[in-house]
Amino acid sequence: MDDHEHTHHDLTSDAHAMHQEGHDHNMHEDMAHAEHVMPGGHTEHNEHQGHDHHAHMIRDFQNRFLVCLVLTVPVLLLSEPVQMLLHLGTKLQFAGSTWLLFALSAFIYVYGGTPFLTGMFEELKARTPGMMTLIAMAITVAFVYSATVSLGLQGMVFYWELATLIDIMLLGHWLEMKSVMGASRALESLARLMPSDAHVIMPDGTVMDHPVAHLAAGDRV
Repeated sequence: MDDHEHTHHDLTSDAHAMHQEGHDHNMHEDMAHAEHVMPGGHTEHNEHQGHDHHAHMIRDFQNRFLVCLVLTVPVLLLSEPVQMLLHLGTKLQFAGSTWLLFALSAFIYVYGGTPFLTGMFEELKARTPGMMTLIAMAITVAFVYSATVSLGLQGMVFYWELATLIDIMLLGHWLEMKSVMGASRALESLARLMPSDAHVIMPDGTVMDHPVAHLAAGDRV
């Protein structure tokens, strides 16, 4: 049990250690892409499209988290370390329970891990490995090793650690994306309060209206 707990700690702590370092960069890139203003005066239209895209991403992470969270419950109950912790003995063990545990964990890995696996490929393609790469590697190693143990390799499976790690990462991404979108909307609301034109005092003392975007350093308003 000491080696098993130590391996679980390494997988979880490594992924968590990189979460803040890489996630802010990826989230800021997503928001910048979603809120990019195309030339031609279509700012409001593009902002609306950006919010729709970001809201869809938030719902996607929310749905993945909730589904995986529900499936994590039977994974925990079917895992031997949890059964020992809860003093359940062999009450929840039955013919085929090992394969049910494998099937549930495989679904969580594929469904819940897809955003991280996709992010890893994008990071590696851009030659900028980061947080997504670390998470994807952690869950992949845990799943592949556990699957080989289920198929006959001597060792101990890490299915419940895999499931809980994916749940934690999905929850963290979901909550952070919500906060980023809320902050973005607040800034946009504040920006809308700014006037479109400014009264500029010319050198001869006359006052002329100029678009705020055209103001330059040294202008008197």
